[in-house]
Amino acid sequence: MRTPVMWRSVTAAVAVLAAVSGCTVQTVGSSADQAAPISISPAPARPPDDAKPSTPSTPSTPSKSSEPLKSSPSSQPAEPPAPVVLWSRGDQGRDVRELQARLRQIAWLFEGPTGTYDAATVSAVKGFQGKRGLPKTGTTDSVTWQRLLNMTREPGKWELYASGGQPAAKPDPRCMTGRVLCVSKTSRTLRWMIDGRTVSTMDVRFGSQYTPTREGVFSVSFKSRHHVSTIYDSPMPYAMFFSGGQAVHYSSDFAATGYNGASHGCVNVRDEGKIAALFAQVRSGDKVVVHW
Repeated sequence: MRTPVMWRSVTAAVAVLAAVSGCTVQTVGSSADQAAPISISPAPARPPDDAKPSTPSTPSTPSKSSEPLKSSPSSQPAEPPAPVVLWSRGDQGRDVRELQARLRQIAWLFEGPTGTYDAATVSAVKGFQGKRGLPKTGTTDSVTWQRLLNMTREPGKWELYASGGQPAAKPDPRCMTGRVLCVSKTSRTLRWMIDGRTVSTMDVRFGSQYTPTREGVFSVSFKSRHHVSTIYDSPMPYAMFFSGGQAVHYSSDFAATGYNGASHGCVNVRDEGKIAALFAQVRSGDKVVVHW
């Protein structure tokens, strides 16, 4: 009988068909003699090997390039450096003298330059700073100095030494022997010298172009402690005459106004203490040299 053989053939064919279609063949019942009905159920679908499991969508985060840029410290504008203090109270030297001369040019300082940063200089600097909206420290810093430079000019030599203090010129060779009043028109100084040694030095001024002080080698003809000019009716204390009516003497006008004035030909001294000491030492007949 061919039925079992045919049944096996049908069963095999169905199995092949199920394998191709992705289904599973399951046998129902356990009797070998009884034909079992065939049940075909779909097999669970498998994802492709390269498929990725789906994940719930999440809001996209902005990229770094979309974030606002933060300025780096180097991109911030640099703060100006703090002003440097150049000179302050108690300092001395030529630079302080120039500072004082420039302050005089714009009427913040009335005394002549001394080269010492004193109370008058502190007051003048404070006034200048306050007028220009700068901190009123009284010290001269780089900002204050630059503002002053912009408003003034380079002081001349006799602006720097309007109140004296200039270094004395080298002595003339004629001053190197004996007792000599060595007077330099170049440095506006008088050296009292004995045998080539300088005993004292003092500031002096001379006559104007209309009443010039004579130059050359002279000698002290006479001395007069309380002399009064018979021509100009002006006092000439500590007068030491060396050429006619020209003498070395103390001048209160020179002490008050400095080099803003001139004599009538005499050699004026403004330091009364120094000329008093000089008057006591000089003798009639001592040499006087007036030179450039």
